[in-house]
Amino acid sequence: MDKTMNHANKQSFIPSRPVYITASASVAGTKEGRGPFGDLFDMIGKDDFFGCKTWEEAESTLQKEALLLAIGKAGLAQEDISYLFAGDLLGQSIASSFGLASFPIPLIGLYGACSTCGLSLSLGAMALAAGIADYVGCVTSSHFASAEKEFRFPLAYGNQRPLSAHWTVTGSGAFILSSIRGEKCRAEITGITSGKIIDYGLKDSLNMGACMAPAAADTICRHFCDFDSGPEDYDKIITGDLGTIGQKVLWDLMREKRMDISKLHLDCGMEIYDLQTQSAHAGGSGCGCCAITLSAYILKQIEEKAWRKVLFVPTGALLSKTSFNEGQSIPGVAHGVMLESV
Repeated sequence: MDKTMNHANKQSFIPSRPVYITASASVAGTKEGRGPFGDLFDMIGKDDFFGCKTWEEAESTLQKEALLLAIGKAGLAQEDISYLFAGDLLGQSIASSFGLASFPIPLIGLYGACSTCGLSLSLGAMALAAGIADYVGCVTSSHFASAEKEFRFPLAYGNQRPLSAHWTVTGSGAFILSSIRGEKCRAEITGITSGKIIDYGLKDSLNMGACMAPAAADTICRHFCDFDSGPEDYDKIITGDLGTIGQKVLWDLMREKRMDISKLHLDCGMEIYDLQTQSAHAGGSGCGCCAITLSAYILKQIEEKAWRKVLFVPTGALLSKTSFNEGQSIPGVAHGVMLESV
């Protein structure tokens, strides 16, 4: 495969310069802190307001703290970062814009719904491969209460949730990418497969896993085709937040393509909570779900060489209050990031 240009009818690229995840940080909410990765997060809030007056301010604080931690771990000054690629779930990405306003770094705002972690890493890798920066920051977040307020019902309403529903993760992940390999290096990004919008016509906003699974299957299949690879070439294939229902849909769609990924597949939404003891229904979701799982758990496995090659595929459901109330379907998108140990 050409290391600098995409081929026609392909949607992947290999960076022409090395792209390393130099450092990362995870800031999590109280529920997430009680989950399986609680001991791995860099910071856990004492409460989900994080010392703020509103849920939206709390989510902005998540991003600010995560980025400060990541920059500190990288041993850099804020001025060393050329660009920030950041986004969240809220209208006009207010968690990112208010949370990152104090940083003297150009902000490139993104929206990929729950796939935003993959989208930010992809664009950050492209910027480094193009030679326009030596360091970039990739940040994303979600907050259970701000997302419920934005997309569903006020918390005081106390509505009953079906078992297919997801629990939006309260958390933020920040990543410092560099083309310079230093002493601190968590993993290398060796390939990107950008996703297409896939719409199977589903309209159930309380079954996000089924809405996003077709996009995950499409991106994974395209990645295998573009890189002339298959499931056997990876230690793990990790999706963002399909949950218990979306995982089954993904496996079925892959088997239709004569590919069985069931033994390799992990889903961040299923791993971040103990689904036996924590009430999270089908699992976790939100931009922060795969972001804090990547920073706290996945990169740790890669650093320790437990996994040497991982396909990381965050997934997103592209809806808004307006589109849902107007009866539109819920398209999905998934962005693939190939991660390897250094």
